[in-house]
Amino acid sequence: MKSLLRTDLKTPLTEKEIRRLRIGDIVYLSGIIATARDQAHLRAINETRQGKPIPIDFRGVVLYHCGPIVRRVGDSWSVIAAGPTTSYRMEKVEAEFIELFGVRMIIGKGGMGKKTCEALHKFGAVYCDFTGGAALLAAKAILNVEDVAWLDLGVPEAIWVFSVRDFGPLLVTMDSTGLNYRDKIGAWNHES
Repeated sequence: MKSLLRTDLKTPLTEKEIRRLRIGDIVYLSGIIATARDQAHLRAINETRQGKPIPIDFRGVVLYHCGPIVRRVGDSWSVIAAGPTTSYRMEKVEAEFIELFGVRMIIGKGGMGKKTCEALHKFGAVYCDFTGGAALLAAKAILNVEDVAWLDLGVPEAIWVFSVRDFGPLLVTMDSTGLNYRDKIGAWNHES
């Protein structure tokens, strides 16, 4: 396996730069990331199927599987912690989400399955692992809460839009060539 090199990326992400990334690459992000967990995924897909617009344009934005801990400060929000949540919970809908919304990068923990891997390959996207338990490190990279949508789902399930600087380290574990790091190292597979 090649040596781990740092790649700095800035949103909006393009398919061309994402297709250059390979499993094992270390990425630091600056720009805009948006969170979405189970309920936000389902609502976004269902509303799009019904021809309704969704409040966030995910094209070129990074999708982060995260339910942040936030505090209201006057008319704005402060992020206390923003660690990743287990990504495999979104496996049933992630491929469709990638196709519908043009997501180029997904961040989470624990990896995803075959359907997501195929969608990453087909549509030019990657999956990156962020270390579980590093919620404070993630929060330090968040400069501002730019927007929040669907708070009626609850704080963890709402879509949070963050501006970030040097968000990482992120390890590319599924790339746009169809490779999955967990397959390469023989790690536990969710589908077995």
